[in-house]
Amino acid sequence: MADHGTEKVCAVVVTYRPDVEVLRELVGAVSGQVGAVLIVDNTGCDTSFPDVSSPTGRVHVLPQTHNIGLAAAQNVGIEWAKGHDFRHVLLMDQDSTPSDDMVPVLLKALDTLCAEQRVAAVGPAFHDLREDHVAPFVRVGHLFNRKLWCEYDHQLIACDFLISSGTLIPLDVIDAAGAMDSELFIDNVDLEWSFRVQAMGYALYGVCAASMDHRLGDARRRLPFGLGQMVVHGPARLYFMMRNRIRLYGMRHVPRTWVMQDLPRLVGKLVLFGVITGPRLRNLRYMLRGMADGLRGRGGSCPLT
Repeated sequence: MADHGTEKVCAVVVTYRPDVEVLRELVGAVSGQVGAVLIVDNTGCDTSFPDVSSPTGRVHVLPQTHNIGLAAAQNVGIEWAKGHDFRHVLLMDQDSTPSDDMVPVLLKALDTLCAEQRVAAVGPAFHDLREDHVAPFVRVGHLFNRKLWCEYDHQLIACDFLISSGTLIPLDVIDAAGAMDSELFIDNVDLEWSFRVQAMGYALYGVCAASMDHRLGDARRRLPFGLGQMVVHGPARLYFMMRNRIRLYGMRHVPRTWVMQDLPRLVGKLVLFGVITGPRLRNLRYMLRGMADGLRGRGGSCPLT
């Protein structure tokens, strides 16, 4: 059962054709840690939503008539939380599962940090179930990012961005800095918001004592010669990845250091998915259209689907 502090936390879970069992596991894990769980479902009105009720009776579902995008759905949840007198939102993806004490640990860390400085959000250390280690937090560097690994349980790590899933945000910060950029639709939403709040003087922290299992990205493909794995994205996701990074390049609050180090990644993705990994021609078409739309300042859904 949520304690006095976490009663004022609303978990906002955005879903799109979710794996029912994974979603039930998420709801079961988080519902006892928060005051309410709000599921904003982007699947569409032609699909019945699975029963994900919890013993606490705190689960609410807001079905959307069509896929409005991750950012817009998060904003729907944020407005619902404001209207129901919550003080914090916990953003969650449908394929994440928090530990039993993730929310109270995050909230305690946030309260401690906010007593000394302006903090926009805190997030847990997450373990991608397809990797053999917990993911590091990150500081943006001039040539390469600095990976900051958790060294002890109670460590609080200042970082430059947090993935949206598992992020705990005070609603008064959203009032001051703005909600998620719905024009981005799905990709780099968390990155843009992280850069925006930092430009306003807020800090972001990773909380090593808080943990979460997460499935990051799309399918994985093993590289030859024992070089590990690569994340394989569908053409529509590649469209958003290319379009939105170009949109970020033109935003004044986005650090120039990140832009300069990201340009080689843009070229690398063009080669990897347009030349090496199939469906090459379709991937290339979507990526080039995404880049063109990014230069035009186009937002919203993918026009090729």
